[in-house]
Amino acid sequence: MIEFKKVSKKYGNLTALDNVDIKIIAGEFVFLVGPSGAGKSTLIKLLIRKELPTEGEILYEDIPVSQLKEQYVPLLRQEIGVVFQDFKLLNTKTVAENVAFGLEVMGFEEGATLERVKEGLKLTGLWEIRDHFPVQLSGGEAQRVAIARSVALEPKVLVADEPTGNVDPDLTDSLFKIFEKINKKGITVIVATHDKDEVDKMKKRVIELDKGKVVRDEAQGKYAKS
Repeated sequence: MIEFKKVSKKYGNLTALDNVDIKIIAGEFVFLVGPSGAGKSTLIKLLIRKELPTEGEILYEDIPVSQLKEQYVPLLRQEIGVVFQDFKLLNTKTVAENVAFGLEVMGFEEGATLERVKEGLKLTGLWEIRDHFPVQLSGGEAQRVAIARSVALEPKVLVADEPTGNVDPDLTDSLFKIFEKINKKGITVIVATHDKDEVDKMKKRVIELDKGKVVRDEAQGKYAKS
């Protein structure tokens, strides 16, 4: 479904990714781990065409991502939903309105929008606070709104970039259980994280980056090598 073929990304003299080869099959749950500056966020930016590789090729369902015409990039980002660490919620809209916003922009009919919003909020445990505004939410609730917003678009891939970075440690377990539920719906899930305990607990595929290189790729891996 996703393939990085000898991908490198340089910013001047800084090498963010160095000759990366990765294949991800549809329906997988993959953790990206590694220290800050390892290249995890750069890899995500390349996948959704926010950046272009310096060398190599990125394929999404056999489509060369870097060669996509600009008018098709929004379609790529519809299929690859990203949950950002800073939530990016609209403060003047309620929880339900935040989840509905992307659907409305894309021209979904009201009935379809309401159904998808309801499903996303129930999946993430937010249905009871659908009329709250972002200022009334905890960090964990705000992160779940961001997840629900991405899920409502029914992506084929959901990518989360350090989803527990601004969340109370006591709530991280519930967040990862939501990602597992999403994966069981057939959505490919990629989570970049520093959360060692959750990675070790969930026993999913682990791809480790260090200084821009893939240094480990194993099924049911742990955060750190044993």
